[in-house]
Amino acid sequence: MATFTYTARTKSGDTQSGVITANSQEAAVGILKQKGVHPIVVKPADGKGMNMNIKLPGKKGIKSKDLVIFTRQFSTMINAGVPILRALTTLREQTDSANLKESLDQVIADVQGGAQLSDSMAKHPKVFSEVYVNMVRAGEAGGILDQILIRLANQVEKDNKIKSKLKGALVYPAVVTLVAIGAVGFLLTGVIPKLAGILTENNVELPIYTKIVLGLSNLLVNSWPILLVGLVVGIVAFRRYVKTPGGQYNFHKLLLKVPIFGKIVMKVNIARFARTFSSLAAAGVSVLEALHVTSGSLGNAVIKKGIQDSMVRIRNGQNISDSLAESHIMPQIIIQMTAVGEETGQLDTVLEKVAEFYEEEVDTVIDSMASIIEPVLIVSLGGVVGVIVLSVLGPIFSLQGAV
Repeated sequence: MATFTYTARTKSGDTQSGVITANSQEAAVGILKQKGVHPIVVKPADGKGMNMNIKLPGKKGIKSKDLVIFTRQFSTMINAGVPILRALTTLREQTDSANLKESLDQVIADVQGGAQLSDSMAKHPKVFSEVYVNMVRAGEAGGILDQILIRLANQVEKDNKIKSKLKGALVYPAVVTLVAIGAVGFLLTGVIPKLAGILTENNVELPIYTKIVLGLSNLLVNSWPILLVGLVVGIVAFRRYVKTPGGQYNFHKLLLKVPIFGKIVMKVNIARFARTFSSLAAAGVSVLEALHVTSGSLGNAVIKKGIQDSMVRIRNGQNISDSLAESHIMPQIIIQMTAVGEETGQLDTVLEKVAEFYEEEVDTVIDSMASIIEPVLIVSLGGVVGVIVLSVLGPIFSLQGAV
């Protein structure tokens, strides 16, 4: 038996330390869990041991569903008058997300030490985004934390719905594209080389499109290592390029010009802009701070830069709608509705309606995209395979007729 010192967290959220005797560190951890406490540090009495808070590699974020459940339950408990620390401790025990539990452990410890809830959440950006933290901070300042948490839950649900619908719409095109690449690759490397031998043995005069297909087949069969290396190098170079500010901006600008897909990117970002800005404005966050946080939540560098340029003009005394208009990024409906919101003093309500409108637009565009892409991909796949087959079989049939 060996002696271990430990630090653990109780169900009530308190931290306790002590000494325990066990056969091994793993056994000591098991004993502590059986006692109903969460081990944080367990190590031999000589000071050498293992830290239960070791960070494993990989992402430490959580699923949107887990965040929505946590936020809604947190809002309900705060509205019922449950103290923040007790609510956090209860929700920490109820959640099934290991990453959320780990973050809440540290948030609880910080709050116990006197830190603000928003400041402690800000230390875990993979779980609580900048938008989330700023809205919680505004809720704390205004004494409306329960109302802010409801808005946050709604926003996370809306974002998750759009992401899920977009991913679902892209699954079928991705599968068909992979099948097309596999089919073409099989024809060029497995079938065409055998048929090409028949043509070369009989010295058949080949049309230009047949020569192109045979050339591609020969390139894939004999030079695939070089092509593979070139493909990997190209992908790595492209990824590094789009990680630079200029490369990312140029790539995102190109995406906005892609038919159908560009419209989806634009509408998704505008919907997120309107909903996030609306939520922050309703929480009492200043215009410049709300725009700063909102721009950080967007996924397109071109739209983000347009908002950041608008912030400079607003800082110089220009109103919001005129500054957005001069960015030449936002559609007229956003500019006009923002102007109405400024005039009536109901900017948050107006922008929330705009967000709902664009979210419906995204649904419509994605449904249209799915109905258009499916037949286009099937026809394209059939056309490519048909051209490859006929380019080789045509000369073979001609040779057979001559014989």
